This record gives sequence, C-alpha cells and structure tokens, in this order.
Amino acid sequence: MQDIEMFYTYLTSQQTAQHYLYNCYKAIGEIDADRKSYENCTVFTSYIQHGQMFYQSGRNSSPILQPVLYFYGMAHLIKACLMTVRPDYPESTSQLAHGVTARKRKKKDYSFLRDEVKIQHNGLFPYFSEHLFHINRLPFEKINMQQLLALIPEMGMMLGFHQEKGLYQVGKMQGTWLEFPLKILDDYHTTKDGFLNKISPFLPEIRHMESDSHHIQVELAKPLNELKGPFYSDKTQSPIFFPAKRELFLPLSEIMVHYLLLYNLSMLCRYETDWWGDLFTSKLDADYPFITQFLKESAEKVPILLGLELYKRKV
Repeated sequence: MQDIEMFYTYLTSQQTAQHYLYNCYKAIGEIDADRKSYENCTVFTSYIQHGQMFYQSGRNSSPILQPVLYFYGMAHLIKACLMTVRPDYPESTSQLAHGVTARKRKKKDYSFLRDEVKIQHNGLFPYFSEHLFHINRLPFEKINMQQLLALIPEMGMMLGFHQEKGLYQVGKMQGTWLEFPLKILDDYHTTKDGFLNKISPFLPEIRHMESDSHHIQVELAKPLNELKGPFYSDKTQSPIFFPAKRELFLPLSEIMVHYLLLYNLSMLCRYETDWWGDLFTSKLDADYPFITQFLKESAEKVPILLGLELYKRKV
C-alpha cells in the first residue's frame, strides 16, 4: 500500500518522528509529551529503519535464512508501535524476552503443521498483545501451526489444495453488511442467536439479522473500517474473512499470528539445522510449500499491518 510506504519514509527523520510521537503522547495525556517525544525519537526511528533493513535483507536472501531476518524485522517494527502507546517501553527486562517457547523437535516423523508453540506470561508477545490489541488473556496455552496458517487469508488457496478450509469471505471493509453461510451454525454447534452473541463483541452495533436457506445476513449500524480478530483481511484491506471452524474462532490480531509462526520457523532455522536444511534440499515434506508460501506472504503483509498500526495513530 503506497500510503503506508510513504508514511514509513515520513518517519525516518528525527524531526518528523518527534512530531509524530508528540501527537501520540499528547493523546495519551498525563505525560510531558514534548520531553518524551524528544527522548524517544532516535530509538523510534532506529526501530523502524532496522526493521525495514531486516525485511529487505530477508527478501534478498535464501528462504533458508529468511525466518530469522523476518522475525527480527517484525520484532523491531512491533517495538516502534509499542513506543507510540508506551512512552517508557521497555519498563523491565522481562519484556525483552520473546514471550513464547517452542517444544523440542522430535527427531522422527516431525511435522511443522502439527507443531505447537506455548505462550509465556512475560515477554514481547503478551506485552504487545495487551498494549496494542487489548488482549490480556488467550483461550489457549498452546496452538499449532496449521491453525495459525488457517487464520491468514492469503494462505486460503494453499490450504484449499490440502483440503482444509480456513476462512470464509463474509463482507467488505467500509460496508455495513456481513453474510455468513448458514452451515456455519453446524460447524460452530450453535443457534442463530448464539452465533450473533458470539460475534457481536468484535463488531460495531448490530442493527439487524436475517437469514434464508443458505445464508445469515447481519447489518451493522455503521461501516466496518477496522477489524479485530476473529475478523481478518488480506493485503488490500478490502475483503473481510471469518473462521470457518469453531476451533479457529480466536481473538487474535493477525500480527500475533505472524509473530508466532515466524518465531517457530526462526527457531527451526537456528537450532534444527539438519531438518531445516534437508527440507529445502529434498523438498519431501508437505511442510515445504506451506512454509515457503507463508514466508513470501508474511514478508509482504507484516510491514503493511504494522504500518497501519502506526498510521492510525497519526493526528
């Protein structure tokens, strides 16, 4: 998205970054916005520039090295976003840890798609989940990679080839109508009213609901212009997608999804070099096309998503 690329460019000077941070901090209130914006602008611009450099290096590198470069690029851009809402970040050294762990890989019959990551109580992941997306508690301690991939709209076609359904397209951004397939009630084991109660916390006020033999239509009181998980969009920020299965109904920002996937891939890349190298040499495992496609999509999408987080706080 051209506007986001231009906004990143705008934030590369200390003067423009300070002006931006001043407005962010002034909106927070109860802090010296002028002093804090001056103190933070150099670190803030460094996070953005280093994040972009990691991504650029990743795009120019072999896929074998990309997970580490993309993971640290993403972490730097997340920290830039955090500085817009947490002027004293990091408040403690515990926030510098990754905030997630990967289980030790089994040597036999390992599958990335079935692999899991475990969420920790401290570290960057729970910290940015709370302060950027207001998510304090997650409905799981562990989650597997196939579930996470299913929440990314751009991975939908690849999952379809694998006979897996991740998301339904249910509407468009800036629209006031959402349309769900009626069979989703069976997938979610609920009634129409139960389904409405389930989705209403993540939407503007619901004005009206109607249904026919194939669909449930939901009318919103105002256009939907910002999504919260379990609603997602693609890089164009136009269509709206919703999880097809009850187990995928999770209050996750897509930024959180990419972070967990990239973390696990970066750990494989760094510490499971035999398996990782063999994956790219032999291409025997079903994991290979999913990993390579995800890396391609994530490299394009994550800077856009995090750029939108920065962009929406401008005054």
